[in-house]
Amino acid sequence: MAARRGAMEAEGPSSLLALSAAAVSRSMAALEPDVWALPGHLLRGLLPLLSVFRLERAEAAARRAGLSTQPVWRKLWDDVMKTRPPNSENITCWRKKFLETFFSNVLHGVLDVSSDWRLNDHHFSPLLHSSPHVTQLTLCNMLQGAVELTAEHNQKVLENLAHSLRILKFQHLLSSDQSVRHSLVLLLHRLIHHGSVSQLSIYSWPVPDTVLLVLILSMSAGFWRSGNALAYRSSPCGLCREEGNAQSQGSTREQPEREWSDGENLKGSCGALKEADVQVEGDGQGAGPGQNSGLSGLSCPLQNRACEEASSKVSCDHASIQGGSSCCSEQLSCHPVLQKSRRRLKSAVGKKRRCLRRSRGLCADPDDLYDFVFTVAREDSSGLLDKNSIAEGENAGNWTSSSSGYPCSGNAGCKKRGGSAGIFPLKTAPRFRSVSTLELCSIPLTGDTCRTLSNLLSSWVSLENLVLSYNGLGANIFCILSGLRALSRHPDCRLHVLCVSDVFSHMPCMELVRCILSTLPQLHTLSVSFDLKNQLEGNGPEGNPSCSDAEIPECCLEQLEIRFPREPLHTTFLLPVLKASKSLQQLSLDSATLPSSQELGLLLQALKECNPSLKKLSFHDVNLADHQKEVLLLLQDPVLQEISFSFCRLFESCTAEFLTEIINTVKRNSSLKSLRLPGNRLGNHRLVALADIFSEDSSSSLCQLDVSSNCIKPDGLLEFTKKLEGHIQQRGGQIQFTHLRLFQNWLDQDAETAQEALRRLKAVCSVVNDSWDSSQAFADYISVM
Repeated sequence: MAARRGAMEAEGPSSLLALSAAAVSRSMAALEPDVWALPGHLLRGLLPLLSVFRLERAEAAARRAGLSTQPVWRKLWDDVMKTRPPNSENITCWRKKFLETFFSNVLHGVLDVSSDWRLNDHHFSPLLHSSPHVTQLTLCNMLQGAVELTAEHNQKVLENLAHSLRILKFQHLLSSDQSVRHSLVLLLHRLIHHGSVSQLSIYSWPVPDTVLLVLILSMSAGFWRSGNALAYRSSPCGLCREEGNAQSQGSTREQPEREWSDGENLKGSCGALKEADVQVEGDGQGAGPGQNSGLSGLSCPLQNRACEEASSKVSCDHASIQGGSSCCSEQLSCHPVLQKSRRRLKSAVGKKRRCLRRSRGLCADPDDLYDFVFTVAREDSSGLLDKNSIAEGENAGNWTSSSSGYPCSGNAGCKKRGGSAGIFPLKTAPRFRSVSTLELCSIPLTGDTCRTLSNLLSSWVSLENLVLSYNGLGANIFCILSGLRALSRHPDCRLHVLCVSDVFSHMPCMELVRCILSTLPQLHTLSVSFDLKNQLEGNGPEGNPSCSDAEIPECCLEQLEIRFPREPLHTTFLLPVLKASKSLQQLSLDSATLPSSQELGLLLQALKECNPSLKKLSFHDVNLADHQKEVLLLLQDPVLQEISFSFCRLFESCTAEFLTEIINTVKRNSSLKSLRLPGNRLGNHRLVALADIFSEDSSSSLCQLDVSSNCIKPDGLLEFTKKLEGHIQQRGGQIQFTHLRLFQNWLDQDAETAQEALRRLKAVCSVVNDSWDSSQAFADYISVM
């Protein structure tokens, strides 16, 4: 209270109304019901004096009174967080932004709630009351946050997060001990398997702990041990137990009527148990623990029909056993083929009896939690593949082994399985809920990890977005693609977005794009980005044209982004992609070189013929200084709505006539909505000339203009503003121009003039700029001023 009084005294003498509001705020515990009934003008003065606990409870009353609490939450952010959040202009709800950041800071020990009286309310439990507003959470370092959230006293907090959290991120992780991993398992199980998390992202892990990484990936894919192996405080997960009991009862009722159909409907049958016991981890199929928890308790009478049908379906192609049941040996003995398989697997089964015994119990050993981490990635060292599985594996892997010509580098397992990274046609099996978006950024992925990820991807039907960024994949990209190829054949496959970026390109970008689209024709968005071309001899595909010759079926691609590692852009290589992508709406080409003066013209002609629906076209860091004719053709295109020439050196050696032609072309184009020209050395005089786009005789519909990084000074911006105001006045105030971007210009050289220009511009349109230090600008920009 003293801190609150001190804050009020610092603001100067108070009115009677303010003093009354302060007195009421100190007695909110007793007066709260009456306070919410106050008229709006009284409530407005009271809101800034409330604690976070009371302010959050005041939302409904404020809405009824026609008030917004957003200014109060914004001031609270400034006072407590003392930072400017990124993209603050896009924040629509400061209440949610504050409480979400507040939760994270308290969880990680960054914020002391006693530092501000508005946070220090004995009715207020920081994690509990802010958790319902958390949709995005980042855990880092030693995963202390996971340990705290799974503690007994935070059980309600975890329940709230299970309903509110949508995005879970891991950043800068370090190796952790078994107790921390156990807490992580409980957290992932609750938030993903029984929660609402739809996106999982892992960032900046230079030396990943393989066990921890595979554990996170496996649980994100919905896999975990069958039965009741997963315990929550030494007892089975209550949600799993409820689901298991319900499914067990349903399976018991339906068992007499259940029939096999190509390995599906595995729940509640003896064949399902055999399938779980002998099924390969290479298939990427793990029985979902929650949905399969009733299996271990089922009896398994011998049924000749089931054994005969299962004999042609049970795969015996690796030594890992996921599930477990006493009926397995009896079932294997009921048919000669299975007897033979049993003899061949005898040593492997013997090694796994410990796992079988564990699967019958609840949770006898904490090590049970991590057995699956190793079985998912384990290679088939026995080489005992039955003929059917080998044939199927070769068919699934033909694309990798023969079509691409690039087996996974260093992956003996991939070669042994016909180049398919151990992926065989998958049979559907019960599993937990999984995430729909996976992002792996700045994490080196070894060959073993890539095989594990490939196995998981092959049946990850809920996956919609996959981002692999700076993982050092190299030739292992084909190991990943083989898993995605298996996934694409699944009727329920939802994968629509794939983004791959890395430092070195293992092969030319266009060949990789063709390989991906021939594998995943259902993609809607594809982004391929590389910094540098791999110069090592023998690592490139130049000697094997199989990828470039791969036929691309008609695909669903709507957005294509390619960042070339300074490779030449040959339209002949891009043409098959454009022809197959009839629905293409966005195309972005970055850091490409044009091998000839005719190349850009050929590209524009191809786009006009093949992609009539193209709405957005972007060039970044492509030298267009000598392609003025093609630039003008693009600007007069009647279909394109957004055009970007970013750092394309448009005005490096242009004449005044070229600038005039650009302005006149844009003035006549009524379909163009957005024009981005960052990094093209506009300077002051060219910026002022661009204002004529909005003159009285213009039919332009341009709404957005980006002139960032163009050496613009305050006096040039002010002159542009005055000229723009004149055109608007001539048009009677009717103008569609709404957004102007001014990042990284020289506006700090005359702060007073810059402020006047920005003030006048903001009365006309939305202006986005930054406080950039122009002294950091490159010397070569000075020549244009």
